[in-house]
Amino acid sequence: MNVTLEDISSIKKKLSFEVPATTVDAEIEKAYQKVAKTAKIKGFRPGKAPRSVIEKYYGPQMEEHALGRLINDSYFKALVEHKVPAISDPEIVESSPLQKGQAFTYQAHVEVKPEIEVKDYTGIALQKEKFLADPSVVDARLEEMRMGRTSQRVVEREEAQDGDEVLIDFEGFVDGVAFAGGKAEGHQLELGSGSFIPGFEEQLEGMRRGEEREISVTFPEEYGNKDLAGKAATFKVKLHEIQEKVMPELDDEFAKGFGLESLQELRDKLEENQRLQEQNRIDGDLRERLIAALIERNPMDVPDSMVAAQLDYMLGNIRNRLKNQGLSLEMMGMNEESFQQMYRDNAVDQVKGSLILEGVARQENITAEPGEIDDKLEEIAKMSGAPLDSVKKYYAGDEARRGLMAQIVEEKVLRFLIDQSVVEEVSKEELAAQSGQGEE
Repeated sequence: MNVTLEDISSIKKKLSFEVPATTVDAEIEKAYQKVAKTAKIKGFRPGKAPRSVIEKYYGPQMEEHALGRLINDSYFKALVEHKVPAISDPEIVESSPLQKGQAFTYQAHVEVKPEIEVKDYTGIALQKEKFLADPSVVDARLEEMRMGRTSQRVVEREEAQDGDEVLIDFEGFVDGVAFAGGKAEGHQLELGSGSFIPGFEEQLEGMRRGEEREISVTFPEEYGNKDLAGKAATFKVKLHEIQEKVMPELDDEFAKGFGLESLQELRDKLEENQRLQEQNRIDGDLRERLIAALIERNPMDVPDSMVAAQLDYMLGNIRNRLKNQGLSLEMMGMNEESFQQMYRDNAVDQVKGSLILEGVARQENITAEPGEIDDKLEEIAKMSGAPLDSVKKYYAGDEARRGLMAQIVEEKVLRFLIDQSVVEEVSKEELAAQSGQGEE
């Protein structure tokens, strides 16, 4: 078999094949033998029809089978022998007829993974947001935790006021006629929540237990029910019970509810969590700026198949995240096609970034050492809360192991590149201002 290779571009090659007549004849014979065993032709027992008759009825099927084997065998042998890093299925662009006694020729285009020589990857000037602790974030988190432990209690106070939860019966009327959906019994409503028709909750303030009252309101013009939109209505309301929210005090007892000994310990824990979250965000932003700078310094073409694979990966991630929230892509107003259109540029940049990091790793001989792999497995086990033995078992598989090693190498490359960069710490406001100027 003769094979010639030609570079179409940095990401695509053309392979030209000439398969000898002897190989063609052997494949045609194999195809005939396979079909002849099961051929059902009227007037002949299975496997007993003459070859000429079988070829007449099953010629296209035999040719398709022989062609498939010839192309598959020759193509994959060529990839191995010529070390072609193919990352897509071949596109057959030209082929000769399949004829017994004659050589078979064809040409195929295939995408290849580019192996780039990364340039100008040291001494990059980068700005990094300076971390500043924000006590108000911790205060807000503590308040959220208090709200999460809120309880309700019936109050001795006779009159309802803003912030109370009241238990009411009500019925609504328009022009003296009760309307559908305007009646309820034992309805619980928080005064001041704004969850009812504007003006309704305010008129309940000052009501006493057991009191009945008529309330006049006007439905908003944009109200969902067109029959009621913009119309004046009267509600007959009876108040049965008044409850108020009871929030726990922020003290050591409150902290013990979260398994800690004191409020200070809880505050320290929240401050540490906030610091880690912010530092992870800041570090992630710095890495994105670094990758963007490297992409700008190293223009390249990327294979469509790699972009498609990255989009599939991104789509799978977003679907899983939405599913965990009880949502779907369609509920967000998107489908697979619109998602791919919207995020294609992101996928292209992510592929470029991965290729650049691979290139730096190769040029700097950065690899994953055995001890680093063990450390990473322990880190994964700690973060996931899974037993270390289970984590090791999962990553014992070839594909998972390769993915883990690639992750370790990428992290090492990023640390190397940041260490080789000129990093200036600036305030969040300065960084935002610089970003805004860059987008103009």
